Amino acid sequence: MNGSDGDILYKSKDKTSSRYGKKPEDRNLNELLQKGIVNIDKPRGPTSHEVTSWVKKILGISKAGHSGTLDPNVSGVLPVTLGKATKLVKLLMTSNKEYVCTLHLQKDVPKNDLMRVLKEYEGILYQKPPVKSAVKRRVRTRKIHYLTPIEIENKDVLMRVGCDAGTYIRKLCYDMGLSLGCGASMEELRRTKTGVFGEESTIRLQDLLDAKVFSIEENNEDILKKCIVPYEIVLGPLKKIWIKDTAVEALCQGSMLTAPGVSKLQSGISKGDTVAIMTLKNEAVAVSETQMNSEEILKKDKDIVAKPLTVLMETGTYPRTWN
Repeated sequence: MNGSDGDILYKSKDKTSSRYGKKPEDRNLNELLQKGIVNIDKPRGPTSHEVTSWVKKILGISKAGHSGTLDPNVSGVLPVTLGKATKLVKLLMTSNKEYVCTLHLQKDVPKNDLMRVLKEYEGILYQKPPVKSAVKRRVRTRKIHYLTPIEIENKDVLMRVGCDAGTYIRKLCYDMGLSLGCGASMEELRRTKTGVFGEESTIRLQDLLDAKVFSIEENNEDILKKCIVPYEIVLGPLKKIWIKDTAVEALCQGSMLTAPGVSKLQSGISKGDTVAIMTLKNEAVAVSETQMNSEEILKKDKDIVAKPLTVLMETGTYPRTWN
């Protein structure tokens, strides 16, 4: 049966009351420690790697990763992936970022000139990484999605920058100084967004430690669970395909998704898109590349719908249905 519910297209009407799997919001603490993310407010001083190590020590886990390096003197949003959630680090690292920074001008410049240059730097720009960087120094393109002044006081400009991953804000400030003809430098920097994570949902390392201690003392895992979100949140920006329970185990073993396994999907999917493959309980199964668009998926009774890029769910969660 084909139909639609908003932007959801139904290929078949499958029940979601299966005894297999578990809704992400119903996971217990141990499950979240393997499939969760903690959005840390990184302080100035330690490296991103040190913060990640402290999270591992506090939570008593052996594996964790972070969403992209922040220099020691930079604070802000640092989502830390736990356990199997580290498979999604690449998605977080390549997601858009937002920063608040202080641009210090070497000389006074007319406000009209400043506003003009800020507007000129929105859009595509060419950057070569600085000498002290972890990547090869070659010119590359990055996009500035918005560049908005928050406050201007004498020679200091507090501004908000939304940009592609891998944009060097210090270099951006230097280049704007050249365009203004006065010279400029970045004085302060704080990351306020990484993909779907914003600073409003961050917690401090001390808060995480307190939650762990209180959780043990009160014998109440819900105290610590409030600090951890299911890793499916990272897949929010991706289009989604929901599959039948009978198709889950095959995908967990690396098989391609074929048309008979599809239950429903979002409209607007194009061939070659990176999509999230989900169970009917909204558990992440895999990140895959589509081989046809939404309309073709609805019409097809066979053929390959998507090829797996990253398998997220472990085998054995859902039953094997083939001989």
